[in-house]
Amino acid sequence: MAESVRRLLGKPGAVDLRPYTKLLSAIEDREADLRELDDSELTEAAIELGNAELPYERDDLVSLCAVGREAARRALDERPFDVQLLGVMSLLDGHVAEMATGEGKTLAGALAAAGFALRGRRVHLVSVNDYLAKRDAEWMRPLYDLLGVTVGWINEDSTPAERREAYTCDVTYAAVTELGFDVLRDRMVTDVDDRVVPPPSIAIVDEADSVLVDEARVPLVLAGAAESQVGDVEMADIVRHLRPRLHYTVDAEGRNVQLTDDGIDAVEKALGGVDLYSEDDTSILPQVNLALHAHALLQRDVHYVVRDGEVRLINESRGRIALLQRWPDGLQAAVEAKEKVEVSETGEVLDSITVQSLILRYPKRAGMTGTAMAVAEQLREFYELEVAVIPSNKPNVREDHGTRLYATREEKEDALVAKVAEIHETGRPILIGTQDVAESELLAGRLTEAGLECVVLNAKNDADEASIIAEAGTHGAVTVSTQMAGRGTDIRLGGSDMADRDRVVEAGGLFVVGYGRYPSSRLDGQLRGRAGRQGDPGDSLFFVSMDDDLIVNNAPESTGYTTSADGEITDEGWLAMVDHAQRVAEGQLLEVHRNTWRYNQLIDVQRDVVLEHREMVLTGDQGDRHVAADRAERHAELVEELDEERVARAARLITLFHLDRGWTDHNAFLAELREGIYLRYLGRRDPLDEFNREAVPVFKGFLDGARRRAAESFDELEVVDGELDVSTVGVKRPSMTWTYMVHDQPFSSALETFVGRLKGSPSRS
Repeated sequence: MAESVRRLLGKPGAVDLRPYTKLLSAIEDREADLRELDDSELTEAAIELGNAELPYERDDLVSLCAVGREAARRALDERPFDVQLLGVMSLLDGHVAEMATGEGKTLAGALAAAGFALRGRRVHLVSVNDYLAKRDAEWMRPLYDLLGVTVGWINEDSTPAERREAYTCDVTYAAVTELGFDVLRDRMVTDVDDRVVPPPSIAIVDEADSVLVDEARVPLVLAGAAESQVGDVEMADIVRHLRPRLHYTVDAEGRNVQLTDDGIDAVEKALGGVDLYSEDDTSILPQVNLALHAHALLQRDVHYVVRDGEVRLINESRGRIALLQRWPDGLQAAVEAKEKVEVSETGEVLDSITVQSLILRYPKRAGMTGTAMAVAEQLREFYELEVAVIPSNKPNVREDHGTRLYATREEKEDALVAKVAEIHETGRPILIGTQDVAESELLAGRLTEAGLECVVLNAKNDADEASIIAEAGTHGAVTVSTQMAGRGTDIRLGGSDMADRDRVVEAGGLFVVGYGRYPSSRLDGQLRGRAGRQGDPGDSLFFVSMDDDLIVNNAPESTGYTTSADGEITDEGWLAMVDHAQRVAEGQLLEVHRNTWRYNQLIDVQRDVVLEHREMVLTGDQGDRHVAADRAERHAELVEELDEERVARAARLITLFHLDRGWTDHNAFLAELREGIYLRYLGRRDPLDEFNREAVPVFKGFLDGARRRAAESFDELEVVDGELDVSTVGVKRPSMTWTYMVHDQPFSSALETFVGRLKGSPSRS
């Protein structure tokens, strides 16, 4: 009834599990008979399930779960719990299964993937990183083998041949970034045989909230060799000497920075007396703004680290190095100039794709994570996915002690260190969650000063992640970590030592401490969820101060409270304010996601038109037919001199080149349009409407223009040594390409930054 009401109101809610629960007894009834089968007979029983189409009917679903349970018992020595089978059935129905940490999502996902594969569907099991893709594929391989299903995996180092082979498997594990980059590269091939990714069918997304929500704000980019943008070291040196509040101001949210009158004078003097607002040279002010943004708003060890002479961005949702991720090119170069490292190549954007567009390519989608209900609205709005909340196998006995609020960060740290010392005396392992590298190192220093030895896990040493987490549950361990989301490794009490486990359990289990609340309640929940795994005892407690970024940025008018002697604020109203600030932050993140999607919807429509036309050229004879119609005489001459096959190939290459070149140029136009669209905001016009209004007519002549240029190039073709050399008419692919992710938030913080800068800039007479 409650679910019916939620659907009537259009509100997301948990999927009704009763239809699945009713099958559990029938699945168990099959168990004894299946144990009598030898391995080959069990494999045959699995293969027989492929003699029907999706979806699974009741009897076949019972058979699949029963066979899968027995196969897991034999291959992995793990008999799936009933709740894991509920997760399997939820995934097969195309839902997001919310399963708590330690409840066996990896096995549930593998059984669901096998279920789809046995019905003839190719499955991509999408992970958050390369490590988990390889680990889970190899871990589950014996299960897949016993079920008669092939499995492969790809990572950043996989060669084209290795990728092609992995994609031919029934189930392919891959990081979402690698899938996206392969799709982008496939869109640029000039020969069908060079493609590696098969047509999309089924996607099962692990850590679904991280991939589908957090990563959805970060486009994946394919770039080609071109003139690189150079960071201005001189400009970086100039802004480095500017003083906050005197020469520039930063708004309360830390998103906008702008020069004061004194700052403008200082910069103009340092540059030899130029006029920053001169119409004769409009290139100087953007360089100053980029350098100032890099200097004032982007902090080392918070937003990025410098490793091996390179600026590496930190993934804010997972607290680890964001491989291949970078800011939009000018800002990336400005940060590299600020840090005095070599400016990396950027080139020109050939194409891009958002994670949302990538996943929506799949006709059927499902996912699993420990914290789905917190983003149920977004999963429904953007992916048409409902959440199935799977109960835990054992009751959760963890005690969550809420939040302690303090007036200042120093008082918060004093209280936190005192609490850690108190708990440490009992021998209980302690996990302290922080939000960035700087916080983790600062807190580790405070703990060391107090005589508390600790191990730090952050973006600087994430290569040691598995070994650090493996020891985090041992007696007396103190671990300080940045984001725990997507770590993929459970903290087991006592590690592998059963005697130590008993000691830790008796002491009370893992104690989780939060050094501040996160901008999302999901991240709070993911940190808490590290304790209380599979019915283990555990506790959680968060410490917050009034000058934490969450409070300052989202509840800035918070004054008038009273404190105890140690600075603690105990009034329930102020504690509720912390929850309010978090909800405000979540609302802002949701709006960023919506704006990213709205902005890319038009681009996706235009891209689909180009790709449909490109496919007809690549796989058919459309390019040849068009040039034969447009340049009939020249086409006939070349066919007579050579042959139809070679002429058709040249026509294909020329047509593909002009389609790709045109799309690259159109992308550049859209990027420039978006960067300047903030000016419409000042005229009280909706920037998104204005963007669409200008982008649509420009695209109308795209295909005709590409066809015309192809005909012109074909007309100039020459025969060189008995062959048609398309390079003589400028048809040349990029000498090299590379992939990265653009850390960008269209129409949100970027827009606010520009608008804030314009509103705050003093007028020049």
